[in-house]
Amino acid sequence: MSCNQRPARNVAFYRDLGNEPSNINPISNPFEGVAVSIYKYTLEGLGYLDVKNDYSYRPALATSWEISDDKLEFTFNLRKGVKWHDGEDFTAEDVKFSFDCYFDDRFNGAIFRPFIDGLKEVQIINDYKVKFIAKDQYYRNFERAVGLPILPKHFYDRKENKSFFNKNLIGTGPYKIGLWSRGNRFVLEKNENWWGRELEYFKNAYQFKKIVLRFISDANVRVEMFKKGSLDFIGMRPKMYVKQTNGPEWGKSVHKKKVQNSTPKGYNFVGWNMNHPILKSKPIRKALYHLLNRELMAQKFEYGMSQPAAGPIYPESPYHDKTLKVLKYDPKEAARILKEQGWSDTDGDLVLDKIIDGKKTKFSITILEPLPDFVKYLTVFKEDASKVGVEIKIKQIEWNSFVKLLDEKKFDAVRLAWGAVVDWDPKQIWHSKSAENGGSNFISYNNPRVDEIIEEVRYEHDKSKRIEKLKEAERLIAYDYPYMWFFYRPDTLYGVSNRIKQEKDTYNYTIGYDFWSFKSEMRRDIK
Repeated sequence: MSCNQRPARNVAFYRDLGNEPSNINPISNPFEGVAVSIYKYTLEGLGYLDVKNDYSYRPALATSWEISDDKLEFTFNLRKGVKWHDGEDFTAEDVKFSFDCYFDDRFNGAIFRPFIDGLKEVQIINDYKVKFIAKDQYYRNFERAVGLPILPKHFYDRKENKSFFNKNLIGTGPYKIGLWSRGNRFVLEKNENWWGRELEYFKNAYQFKKIVLRFISDANVRVEMFKKGSLDFIGMRPKMYVKQTNGPEWGKSVHKKKVQNSTPKGYNFVGWNMNHPILKSKPIRKALYHLLNRELMAQKFEYGMSQPAAGPIYPESPYHDKTLKVLKYDPKEAARILKEQGWSDTDGDLVLDKIIDGKKTKFSITILEPLPDFVKYLTVFKEDASKVGVEIKIKQIEWNSFVKLLDEKKFDAVRLAWGAVVDWDPKQIWHSKSAENGGSNFISYNNPRVDEIIEEVRYEHDKSKRIEKLKEAERLIAYDYPYMWFFYRPDTLYGVSNRIKQEKDTYNYTIGYDFWSFKSEMRRDIK
């Protein structure tokens, strides 16, 4: 749309995804963050999480459920009258298909299997009643059943080429796909027949007629578009919050917010390919970590709003071991370790080298980076590493190409980020089995004791005991140095345009833009 069109009444809520998703097939691509942002608007489970209050499950596509005393059977009474986006009826057949498809090689859904491998089958009792049968007493089996994304059997169980399902998506959710403009935006259109408007909880939710999800990878471009009215909401990094929010429009047409809530805090990291001839050595990974000057980065880029991460769990989580120490920047210790491991500059080119498998090998590592925003952090690391003879190369790469190299494990190192969950289950990222079939353990981490703990806690229903075992897993992972963890941010920073009406700045487990609406008197240019 042209920026010069005449003002129009509020129609679309504009926000940014950062990157463009590689595809929107929820079976083969269930975890990619930008794709998940789209699934949250379009797909639903049998229950929804109450993010306003206690983060427990409430009835959604199911109206009620019963759990057997032995916790091996979960019976769901399904909601009648629900329609898929194409007008077809939602029934028990769809629930059964949504489970079965991940175990059917026709659908390429192996990446999701570890999440539901404690469940054996789904039985259809009648058109609006199903039973999930568990194969064991994994403590999260009910959560996996009630939260399973429900997919339309009539849509996915048909003969189409793979590219069709990568570009098309049908759900029962409050929005449906209207347009995918490659390299530019997604347009989601309000599902006027959405069943959820019957519930009091969703009474004031999903009010926007359209939602436009733009792909803006550059943070500077993002904030300028926000200031000019081309975005209604942006997530903020500390630099943006402190340095780029001081113009005359701030506090008038646009507002910045800093809030605290119980949302689990994710982290950025550099992950090492554990099969790389240099990086498979734990002492070498530790030495590299000692070259990460997070204190300087925090001063230059984080503006006192972040704290260095000690490991894979955010500090406020009950699963975090508070005895875990943050690894300090210490180039002298890094140089000592490197020398001890046989690395030296034998040819005077200022880069360390060593004979590996009979071949002289330079200590040169390339880090793949999908976003321009983070290059400055890696540049600090690169400069510090060069002082002890380690050559770090930074290769910024387009997102879809980045994902492909991850899947193929064709990289030395990658800079990426993980979100977090309330109830930590490390299987997705840290179990050795998750290194197979395109799993999230793309660095090929393998610690038999960590695998053992992950399997043990699956059957521990006492949360306090589970926490103590997982603290051990966190320690083991952290001291294997598979990642260089950067920071956790206790605050959530964001910007919102003045035309948005908010009930409150944040709820317990989310800032809550799904519950925002337009101020009725506001008008805007459609951009």
